[in-house]
Amino acid sequence: MEVVYPPADNDATGIVQSTRDLPPAHYTFEIKNFSILLGMEEEKCNSGEFEVDSYQWRLVLYPNGKKNSNVKGHISLYLAMAATNDLPLGWEVNVHIRFFVFDQIRNKYLSIQDGSGRVKRFHKLKTEWGFNQLLSHDTLNDSSNGYLVDDICAFGVEVFVIKCTGKGESLSMINEPRSNYFTWRIYKFTDLKAEFYFSEQFTIEGRRWKLRLNPKGFGTGAGRCLSLFLFLGDSETLPPNKKLFAKYKLRVRDRIHGNHYEKTVDYWFSNPSIGNGVHEFLPLRDLRDESKGYLVGDGLVIECKIDAISVLF
Repeated sequence: MEVVYPPADNDATGIVQSTRDLPPAHYTFEIKNFSILLGMEEEKCNSGEFEVDSYQWRLVLYPNGKKNSNVKGHISLYLAMAATNDLPLGWEVNVHIRFFVFDQIRNKYLSIQDGSGRVKRFHKLKTEWGFNQLLSHDTLNDSSNGYLVDDICAFGVEVFVIKCTGKGESLSMINEPRSNYFTWRIYKFTDLKAEFYFSEQFTIEGRRWKLRLNPKGFGTGAGRCLSLFLFLGDSETLPPNKKLFAKYKLRVRDRIHGNHYEKTVDYWFSNPSIGNGVHEFLPLRDLRDESKGYLVGDGLVIECKIDAISVLF
C-alpha cells in the first residue's frame, strides 16, 4: 500500500513511498562507516558515474541535508547529470526518477518518488533533481527500520529517460459522412446458387467498400438465414497495425409496406479480406414470405448506410 507524505522539497508536491523486493534497476550506492560522513565538514558525497540511456549520471548525497535549502536532521539525495560538457548546445533531458533505501533486515527496498508524477527536466542551468528531505536522521537511526545496520546503508536510483520520437497521428470520427448510402439491387434471387456474392465497390469518405451476401446463410445462419457483411474494397490498404472504424446499418428494403429490416453494426476494419456483419441477418422464411415485401418479383434490394467512420491523419 502506498502512503502519500507531506511536501518534501521545493521541486515536488510530495513524496510517494512504497516497498518492493526488487533492487534498483540502474544503480546502487552502498556506504560503509556512514557515521564518518555525518561528521565531515564536506557537505556532500558523490557516487561514481553510471550510464543510463547513453547519458552519464551520479548520485549526490548530503548526509546532513542540503544547506542552501535550510534542511536539518535529514538526508538529502539528488540525481545529477555528469559529463554535460559533451552534450550538444541547448541540450535537455527529461526523466522520471525513483530513489531507494535498502532495508537490510527485511531484504526489501523503500521506493521514494515524486508524488505528483512530474517529469524532471535536466538542462544546463538545472543539472540536479532530488529530495532535500529524503529521510530523517531519526528514521535512519531507528534500528527497527533496517536502513542503517553496522554503520552501513545503501541507496539506489532508477532513471527513466523520456525520448520524443516525433511520431503521432490524429484520429477523427465523422458522423453522417457525405454520400453514405449504397443500394444493391439483386434480380432473380432464386437463381443464386453460389455460396456468396459480392456487390460492386462503392466509395464513402475516400474509402472503397463492398457488400457480401450469402443467399443461403453463413456460419450460424447457414440454411436458416440470409447473411450480410461489409468489407473494405479490394484495393484498400491500411498502415501496419492501424484499423478503420465504421458504424453502419445493413438493410433489406420492404418495398410494399416500408417496414425495412435492418441491423446496426460497428467494427474496426484492418484487413480487406476480413469483413464484418450479421450471420443470422434475416430468416429465410421471412424473406420468402411475399406479404412482408422483401422479395418482390424475385428481386431484392439491399442497402448499406454508414453512420460513422474514422479518418486517420
